[in-house]
Amino acid sequence: MRWKDGRRSDNIDDLRGEMGPRAAGAAPLILLRLLPLLFRTRGGRVLLVIGLIGYAGARMLGIDPLAGVGTPVPQGGAARSIPPEEQQLAEFVSVVLADTEDSWRAIFAQSGKRYEEPRLVLFRNGVRSACGTASSAVGPFYCPGDRKVYLDLAFFDDLQQRFGAPGDFAQAYVIAHEVGHHVQTLLGVSAQVQQAGAKLDDAGRNRLSVRQELQADCFAGVWGHMANRERQVLEPGDLEEALVAATAIGDDRLQRKAQGRVVPDSFTHGSSEQRERWFRRGFESGDPGICDTFSAKTL
Repeated sequence: MRWKDGRRSDNIDDLRGEMGPRAAGAAPLILLRLLPLLFRTRGGRVLLVIGLIGYAGARMLGIDPLAGVGTPVPQGGAARSIPPEEQQLAEFVSVVLADTEDSWRAIFAQSGKRYEEPRLVLFRNGVRSACGTASSAVGPFYCPGDRKVYLDLAFFDDLQQRFGAPGDFAQAYVIAHEVGHHVQTLLGVSAQVQQAGAKLDDAGRNRLSVRQELQADCFAGVWGHMANRERQVLEPGDLEEALVAATAIGDDRLQRKAQGRVVPDSFTHGSSEQRERWFRRGFESGDPGICDTFSAKTL
């Protein structure tokens, strides 16, 4: 991916220099992947976190995101040095975020709307958000409460090693997917899903969650189309990297790997085939209107 000459975003909050707890030591009580179940903190506050793999994905990978719930995440403390290769990765994230800003700003303007840019928080190990205290174990996530994307750069190592999805455009897909959830918030989709989900049973909420996650995948594809059309950022093999990533985090693949069987009623993000298909649809069309997964008869 051609990114080094790209614009850097000003909407980055870098908390990596602050030492937080390791792994699952400060995990959140979160909404399962999207809206399947509601959890509450000890203070009774409902938390909403929309993630790429989320709670259920972490559990299927053998990580316990609920271990050590209640452990505080310090906001200050001893600073850590940041290796040059990690800093370059942070630069990459900033460029990708800026590119999503340019793309969605143009798309919203076509409809006479103003795109409100999200902020992206880089953290390490654990972080506090308006959605509560989150561990890196849940993967990248978007919090509608503060309209921020949260990312521990260590996830990109997992993407390559644990999920078998290497490449910079695979990483860009991760960021664009979470920005897709921000677009849903701005369009009112997230609020509508939450309202509709409150009237459904667990299976119904899961099905609704799948449709929202697949739309975020499609929106990520729309960004990829715009970025390449307007700024020619793609190199040979980049599209395949994103498709491999989308396939690698399908519910069926995660379930088969973790438990040897697939339970479609428990899907919250969609199958590998569905995730790849909707990203490709957005990428090939560049039209967010084609991403209406909620009206689609076949996902």
